[in-house]
Amino acid sequence: MGVAGPFGTSTIKARVVRRPRRAGLLAAAGLLAALTALSSCTTGGATAAENSSAAQHTTAPGTSAPADPGTAGSSSSRQDGAPLAVITTASLGKAVNPVTPVTVTATGGTLTAVTLRNAEGKRVSGVIAPDGSSWKNTEVLGYSKSYSLSATAVNASGTKTVKRASFTTLTPGNMTMPYLNTIYGSSLENGATYGVGMIAVVNFDEPIPNRAAAERALQVTTTPHVDGAWTWLDDHTAHWRPEKYYPPGTTVTVNAKVYGVEVGPGLYGQADQKVSFKIGAKQIAIANAKTHKVHVYFSNKLVRTMDTSMGQGGWVDGKNGKISLWTMPGTYTVIGHENPATMSSDSYGLPANSPYGYAPEKVPFATKISTDGIYLHELDSTVGYQGHQNVSHGCLNLNYSNAKWYYNTSRVGDLVKVVNSGGPAIKLWQGGDWSVPWSSWLKGSALH
Repeated sequence: MGVAGPFGTSTIKARVVRRPRRAGLLAAAGLLAALTALSSCTTGGATAAENSSAAQHTTAPGTSAPADPGTAGSSSSRQDGAPLAVITTASLGKAVNPVTPVTVTATGGTLTAVTLRNAEGKRVSGVIAPDGSSWKNTEVLGYSKSYSLSATAVNASGTKTVKRASFTTLTPGNMTMPYLNTIYGSSLENGATYGVGMIAVVNFDEPIPNRAAAERALQVTTTPHVDGAWTWLDDHTAHWRPEKYYPPGTTVTVNAKVYGVEVGPGLYGQADQKVSFKIGAKQIAIANAKTHKVHVYFSNKLVRTMDTSMGQGGWVDGKNGKISLWTMPGTYTVIGHENPATMSSDSYGLPANSPYGYAPEKVPFATKISTDGIYLHELDSTVGYQGHQNVSHGCLNLNYSNAKWYYNTSRVGDLVKVVNSGGPAIKLWQGGDWSVPWSSWLKGSALH
């Protein structure tokens, strides 16, 4: 006859001894009583993991919380011949991934209580299914933590089965944190409103060997839905944009769900990051290097025409090679506002003492549109050229009134198109995300 116990099922065999019939009957009755008593032993258990936050002691729906089931190997008397409930857990042991739910199931009965605790004794929250057949933790576990599990189930006659287990979660060899930023490197603001050309950026603080694994964890949802994709600039940085400009009023949620995700050998995400923002009204500025004008459109309606002086063109020798003095053609987005901005030719490799160089100076009402220093900004010293001739090093010079107006009315993510200018087009790393054809953008994804 099999006996359930903490280490499995054992078999008890009776040795037959010949004796008078009456004595034999008495001995058989005694042996049967012993076996009946042994058959009520409860099952013991395996392993468990946990994190550092509090957990709920869960019960079957409609029941009050029972007392803790006691120590391993506790037993209760079986009242009839009904088989005991069987409690099973998912494979537990060392190196359990903390985002994989710990699952407890009961067959031949229902769960009445499950408690998961960390090494400090704090409970991890979880919930029993309405039918009492299973339990899962609803709280994410921690890396490098030890946990203990206790589960109680009852069969149809009310006899208890208790199982206990313990386990540990995996220890990463290294971790990387994702930061959700703008092109300029400032944090995306939860609840903020951005322009229709807004680019979401994730920066990892460690190089990512497995870009595909990381990209699968970078989720972007939009309402209404727009098609979009990630493209990688390097091993640390990925940008996300739609195929076409966002419709005004779109809600965008970026969720870097990297915790528990291995993005390289032994390299795991340190924590999830999430941000939601909205898309405002459509605003596009079109800067024409031939007419020396900037036309600003709100919702496709022309609202302001501004005289400008743009890049004078040509090339000069810099510290690291040739430097273009054109305003690069292509589609930019507004990436920041500075009042004032400190500008110097040394910042982009042109010595201040060179023929085209200039020392650091503070420039008011500067709206930045490229990572390497192209702005729409005030410069009264070129007012005589604005609207007539291009004399700048690449920026779009405006008078005080126009520079202040654009500074105050533009949003990060608003679009700026530069047309009829010479020189090389703006590149992705400079903030030219919208100058990249969609087919080329997809080639920069690890999943396309």
